Amino acid sequence: MEVGGPVKIGISMINKFYRTSAINGIIGFIEILLPIKFSLFRSKGAYLYARYDIDVKLVANNSAGTVTTVYLTTDDVRPGYHDEVDMEFLGNVTGEPYTLHTNIFVDSVGNREQQFRLWFDPTKDFHTYSVEWTPKHIIFLIDGTPIRVYKNESSRGGTFPRQRHMRLDGSLWNADHWATQGGRVKTDWTHAPFYAYYRNLRVTPCAPSSSTGVASCSDEPPASGALQKVRVEHLLYDYCEDQNRFKDTGLPKECTAD
Repeated sequence: MEVGGPVKIGISMINKFYRTSAINGIIGFIEILLPIKFSLFRSKGAYLYARYDIDVKLVANNSAGTVTTVYLTTDDVRPGYHDEVDMEFLGNVTGEPYTLHTNIFVDSVGNREQQFRLWFDPTKDFHTYSVEWTPKHIIFLIDGTPIRVYKNESSRGGTFPRQRHMRLDGSLWNADHWATQGGRVKTDWTHAPFYAYYRNLRVTPCAPSSSTGVASCSDEPPASGALQKVRVEHLLYDYCEDQNRFKDTGLPKECTAD
């Protein structure tokens, strides 16, 4: 991707009664203690097209019911004006692997879910989670390996976030009504507090063209081999394969584009 180089990003700590730590601009931990609250941090800079990388270590042991997130979001949350690109890590009972839930919202409409079963223990060490957002595509990556590509098929009737600047948020919250096994397994608050750790947020905006001033990013898709390997071995759900869900309206346009 043609970029202008990483930029220094400030962090705002938006804390709902629970501790959130930041030292010299480096994110520390976020914590929740009770089911009705959450902790959140937010990058101060917002961009139209950029790559976002952040290192995360997820909630250890029995994390059922908790959701740790990294996501791009617009500031405008009015219905019809909100865009979002989600990476949500769904906690599980001790010893069970995490599920990564990805989704994309455009004009406040999502329903673009793909889920993956993580092939490593994300609680033992930090791993790098990335979103590369260009005018051509959105790429989700883990430790540099692409796991999902969402192409801009707006010219064929698909949806794609291309009008509003987004910043990166991270949060830890209780979602035991749906997060673990469809909500059948609830959060065990005897294990609280729950901690998620974040560090090394890097944001690399796409470089504007010297002639047009428009963001210039690479059109090149990721190598197909690594992408296909992850999808064959670790993909749990793809909305584009859920014919029954869209039987009345047909699959979204981007699912049927060549």
